[in-house]
Amino acid sequence: MGREVALLDRPTLCRALETMLDYAALASVAVEYRLIGTAAALLHGVTLPAGDVDILLKRREDVDAFSAALSRCTCLVAPVWLPGSHQYFARYDVDGVEVEFSTVEWETTSDLSEAVGPGPWRHYVELCCGRHTVPTVALELRLLTELLRDRADRYRPLSAHLAAHGYDLDLVRRGLAAMDLSADRREAVLRGLAAPTGGATP
Repeated sequence: MGREVALLDRPTLCRALETMLDYAALASVAVEYRLIGTAAALLHGVTLPAGDVDILLKRREDVDAFSAALSRCTCLVAPVWLPGSHQYFARYDVDGVEVEFSTVEWETTSDLSEAVGPGPWRHYVELCCGRHTVPTVALELRLLTELLRDRADRYRPLSAHLAAHGYDLDLVRRGLAAMDLSADRREAVLRGLAAPTGGATP
């Protein structure tokens, strides 16, 4: 049986991120990172079920730096190379929240993924989180991830949020074109984004 992880709300997420960044500041850790995954959507203000926090890093030594900074927290998985997923990975309990740090070491020039290649480093926003700002992957990339996974319970709220708050149409169009979707399905996604409430993306 694995550890039971409670779903996060935005205040709990922010507390964990603040603690993580406070410890990083105390340890003078100044590395480039991105908040990705469902927690990124939650920080944007989209209500989605998030069980943990995913922090993407460029280099293995950056994972080690965060791990050293969080030495006061409970280490759940010490930094380790995961050959199957091409990740250098660590997991910590930060104020009762599981925070995962990892590289994703797949080579690509595409900027359409939220975790691989230049996408998360190019398409992101700085979001306020208490005393800190958090570089958070763009919701357009989150939407593309969930469309690729065909998780309607995730991509429909993302679509509605983007429709209400604005989005990068070119980025979404390029992402849809790169997927194995029918023309009708791509147009349905775009119609949903154009609707004031996000429509009913199929």
